Amino acid sequence: MKIAYVTSQKRGETDRLLSEIAGQLQATGKSLVGIVKVTDYESSFENGCDSKVRVLPKGPEITITQNLGAGSDACRLDPSAITEAVSRVEAGSMENADLFILNKFGPEEAAGRGFCNVIGTALDQGVPVLVGVGGASAGAFEDFAGGLAVTLLDDAQTILDWVHDAIAEGAASTAR
Repeated sequence: MKIAYVTSQKRGETDRLLSEIAGQLQATGKSLVGIVKVTDYESSFENGCDSKVRVLPKGPEITITQNLGAGSDACRLDPSAITEAVSRVEAGSMENADLFILNKFGPEEAAGRGFCNVIGTALDQGVPVLVGVGGASAGAFEDFAGGLAVTLLDDAQTILDWVHDAIAEGAASTAR
């Protein structure tokens, strides 16, 4: 069972890294499942607090935040959009997947919802899991992972090295 997570102190860096890595891995023929943030999505709010994700491997893109009006500083996360993203990932196949990526273990996952069951399914099927974790959800993620997750530096090469090792280890155990 392979699970790792990435946290960055730089705003948006984890999303950028995971999206970039997903693109690189897909370009080399790796089969990915999960979601990554659409990094070129233009926020319509000054604080940049709206998001769109892409369901792997080929879409669709889903806006996961809701418009709460000008001046609102409440959480814009749209639970129904998260549910749609989860459903889309669950509807896909993990068979032959090389890696499951979740751009962010966020409030829904911290509450035991969101992608928690999908992460468990991936791990049960021997698919390595790579998760982005923000500071606010770090404790909840550590509780969820039960001490089994590896912490990775927010560096593309470090992450890619872990991914390649996890994929190779999974292939070796499958061959036995």
